Amino acid sequence: MHKKLLLKGHFHFIGIGGIGMSAIAIALMKKGCSVSGSDLIKNRETQRLQELGATIFASQTRKNIDLVNSKFQNQNINIVFSSAIRDDNEELSYCKKHNFLIKHRSEILAMIMKSYISLSIAGSHGKTSTSTFLSTLLELCTQNSSSITGGIIPIYKSNAHIENTKFLVTEIDESDGTINNYNSDIGIISNIDYDHCDHFSNINELLSSFKKFASNSKKLLINYDCDIIKNNFSSSNKWSNKEINNINYSIIPNIVNKNNTIGKYYEKGYFIDNVCIPVPGLHNLSNITAAIAASRMIGVSFNEIKKNIKYLELPKKRFEFRGKLDERIIYDDYAHHPNEIKATLDLARLFIKSKNSQDKEKSRLVAIFQPHRFTRVKQFIDEFVIELSKADVIYLTNIFGAGEQNIENISSKLIADLIYQTNKNVRFLENNYEIKDKFFELTQKNDFIVNMGAGDCHNLWSILTNKT
Repeated sequence: MHKKLLLKGHFHFIGIGGIGMSAIAIALMKKGCSVSGSDLIKNRETQRLQELGATIFASQTRKNIDLVNSKFQNQNINIVFSSAIRDDNEELSYCKKHNFLIKHRSEILAMIMKSYISLSIAGSHGKTSTSTFLSTLLELCTQNSSSITGGIIPIYKSNAHIENTKFLVTEIDESDGTINNYNSDIGIISNIDYDHCDHFSNINELLSSFKKFASNSKKLLINYDCDIIKNNFSSSNKWSNKEINNINYSIIPNIVNKNNTIGKYYEKGYFIDNVCIPVPGLHNLSNITAAIAASRMIGVSFNEIKKNIKYLELPKKRFEFRGKLDERIIYDDYAHHPNEIKATLDLARLFIKSKNSQDKEKSRLVAIFQPHRFTRVKQFIDEFVIELSKADVIYLTNIFGAGEQNIENISSKLIADLIYQTNKNVRFLENNYEIKDKFFELTQKNDFIVNMGAGDCHNLWSILTNKT
């Protein structure tokens, strides 16, 4: 039996504008808590929190804490931070010095989860998409589900939807080791790749975190198509897009195009029905199979699921169509790991194949990539070169450091120079503003442009269209 948790006191978030932090802040406000927070960058999330009644500071100084403490002096003050906040942050260090109650964001999310039947998605890739698909299915099929995720879910137009419901879908971050803090009713692992080399020294350290998450889950649902998962985890609940035998939930594709994927759905080896997945890409087929499997595990009927599959959409920044500029098509994608780049460019080729069959002018695949973190570039530079070289034209901008210090003089120019050895159509550009200034020199009509990264690269569309 899940108890209804009483959340007490005031919560102040250091770095409240982050997509994960803001979702938790919204959840607390929906549960009746007072919330404040600070962030150096104003964005959609800080604006929405202000509209909901949160106090937002545009600086991160000790004065903010003093103001919060005086305003809410009759309440316990809870300070919430994420791993993105450095130890020398003025607010955080001040709170530590004065013995405020300080909690990592994962501890607050874990606390919220206790009052629901929680379905938690972990994995190296596709967490936000899988969370979005599962949230959408449960909302439409049960009308009894809430969500806290790391992306904007189209059906809610938000990264948080909190009501007094039975179920809660959460996206679990493995990047900093805090995945160990969660206890889930159903834990879902979408895939595992070595990443986050700033925190994990090797794949075995990363695996240990996922194994702890698995052991903390009452039921575990795993992707049997991922070799690392297959070789390191056991569960009676598995999904696959390649195998049927001894697999609980399978969708075997037989038609794959830019509009959808059509396949045969099986449970425990028995054919159930044909399904039409309205989101293209084999990686999205896997994510949607996971969402269907999790829905079935909590008792949602397959007929209800099939009826509502057609409403599934990708979250923002996941192969998101931004628009056309003088016959140039532009998409945004969050890909920042080599395997994610591979999946994104494969999907782009599907679109180009369809486009080229209809148009006289052949489309070029133009990849714009902003690398994310110096440690990731150092670890995977060869893999980045291999995958990016597959585009027809490649433009690289400066690395988004995400708070890391560039102590080894890593740069995007290194990637560009290595790509040049196999693909001469590569060029380094400083940033989005240089791309804007040279856009019509760098591109041509009929280009299919994919703008990739996990930093601030997604401002490009606004800059190109003078909406900044």
